[in-house]
Amino acid sequence: MCGISGLWASGVLAPGPIVKDMTVALQHRGPDSSDVWISPSGSVALGHARLAIVDLSEFGRQPMESHSGRYVIVFNGEIYNHLEMRVNLGTSVPWRGHSDTETLLEAIDQWGLVRALQASVGMFAIALWDREADSLTLARDRMGEKPLYYGRGTQGMAFASELKALRLCPGLDLSLNMEALKDYMRVGYVACPQSAFRGVNKLQPGSVLTFASPHDIGTTTVYWSLPASVSRDRVPMSTQDDEAMLSDLEHLLDRSIRQQMLSDVPLGAFLSGGIDSSLIVALMQRASSQRVRTFSMGVREQGEDESKHARRVAEYLRTEHTEIIVSAEDVLAVVPKLAGIYDEPFADSSQVPTVLLSQLTRRHVTVALSGDAGDELFGGYNRYITAARLEPVMKQIPFAMRRVFAGLLRGVPTRYWDGLSANETTRRMMHLPPSMGEKMARLAGFIAAPTGQDAYLRTVSQWLDEAKIPLSSPGCRPMLPDFPSVALPQQMMCWDMQTYLPDDILVKVDRAAMAYSLETRVPFLDYRIVEFSLATPMHYKIRNGKSKWLLRQLLARHVPYNLFERPKQGFTLPLAEWLRGPLRDWAEDLLTPHALDATGLLNSKLVREMWANHLNRKSNHQRGLWTVLMLQSWLKSQ
Repeated sequence: MCGISGLWASGVLAPGPIVKDMTVALQHRGPDSSDVWISPSGSVALGHARLAIVDLSEFGRQPMESHSGRYVIVFNGEIYNHLEMRVNLGTSVPWRGHSDTETLLEAIDQWGLVRALQASVGMFAIALWDREADSLTLARDRMGEKPLYYGRGTQGMAFASELKALRLCPGLDLSLNMEALKDYMRVGYVACPQSAFRGVNKLQPGSVLTFASPHDIGTTTVYWSLPASVSRDRVPMSTQDDEAMLSDLEHLLDRSIRQQMLSDVPLGAFLSGGIDSSLIVALMQRASSQRVRTFSMGVREQGEDESKHARRVAEYLRTEHTEIIVSAEDVLAVVPKLAGIYDEPFADSSQVPTVLLSQLTRRHVTVALSGDAGDELFGGYNRYITAARLEPVMKQIPFAMRRVFAGLLRGVPTRYWDGLSANETTRRMMHLPPSMGEKMARLAGFIAAPTGQDAYLRTVSQWLDEAKIPLSSPGCRPMLPDFPSVALPQQMMCWDMQTYLPDDILVKVDRAAMAYSLETRVPFLDYRIVEFSLATPMHYKIRNGKSKWLLRQLLARHVPYNLFERPKQGFTLPLAEWLRGPLRDWAEDLLTPHALDATGLLNSKLVREMWANHLNRKSNHQRGLWTVLMLQSWLKSQ
């Protein structure tokens, strides 16, 4: 894991000093060493800040030149199957070291870039200078694990792992991208390919972008796409029995985990005690001759300490376990740092525990595996279960009747439902989830949706009523690709894999971990597992009303049911109460009418009403308020 940067300058601008400063700005991503390569013409500079993981010697340093001298590369990420690729490259390569960077570079030299990327299993963001063609090519991994921003301006084109580095480039348009910020207000993140700045974009996952000159608009090649995989991989698997499916998935996961455990530095795993992380850790421990290091956290103010579930799984698997219990004071110390860590407005409140957990984990290891993406691939979110249950019913009931029923649900105040779920006896008797009021409001929105895509957008919105998003002018609804031959739950999973997963979940973990120079790896995102999940029939994902059926059954081969079989909750902060308590002064400073009116983006009157209603407990606006607060905090940092 590293930070990469570069500038292809036009005219008399000297890119070397600028890229050196850009690389320093990314030092948190690569504190072990840094270097800058400058082309003989002086117009191109490539920078690399290194976090040494594989081949700690000088032979693993970047920027790296190919043996032929044609290519120069800067590379952020890991190629997990690079040892297999070395075998396929033959014995004629005069290897200098054993880094995956050198393997990838020689594969590009022998096979060409696209074939080399298609042969690679890993996470990566790449910049490649071709001396023969005088071209610069950017590439990103299939699922968007590693970030890559680029911009074209009056002084040429530049790229970097994070926006903070691109701020140092002259000539880029760094004015606010108001349309992107309107989309952010809906979902809580800035969606690819846009960024918060007008003159900067994000490279799409699974794509290659080649520039023939510093002012070229670039030529895009897609070497892997999710829609193509959905069409290609919908092969008939339903004839297989349950045990065969379980064995196939276990083989794929076991191979992915063993490859991702390759490291020359200490390695561990995040463990929440849920299905996904417990399965990853169980297979890690089976593959290891030593006790695996595991890390978890809980919240002191929560009624039930979720960290106890991770502790029980760790005890059963005999891992070397470390946990942290955080308080409101710990959160208060982190919140002011979030704008700098994330570089863009970002409003997934679980970013806070992710930052704290990354900080803890880095004290002990340099690499951590996680259970991320299990939900998106194998049907873990409640919205998939809701879609599976309601899609057949919604097709039979006229839209007008559905709107009436939704109106009746909305007529019950959310605080009534919250009161029921807050009472421990009632919650246990009726099997109610926490934050029941929000869930019922989202159910009403789902029922009243005219289309499946609209139902999805309402479930992922930061707002219970999208008509009340406090924008000064309306924003556009995002457009999603159509999967006409796929049932709604699978469509939702595909939409999540293209939007929520890369732009929220993976961003959240990458920025939080790299703020402390921690590399995170996601075994579920081995593209062979992704393609397996796309070809897997729905009854292996959701069965008898239970999510992630296949993962549950597989985990049961390694961990007793009673250690993980419980209602899905996810890691949540008592954010609603903290905004009324220890975070109130911080929030008040960001929500003054003057601060809200500064950009012309927000309707300050609506925000102030929402804040007042939250404080006096008329309603719970924690998600919407967090979205506004993260935007305001970021704007204040500019």
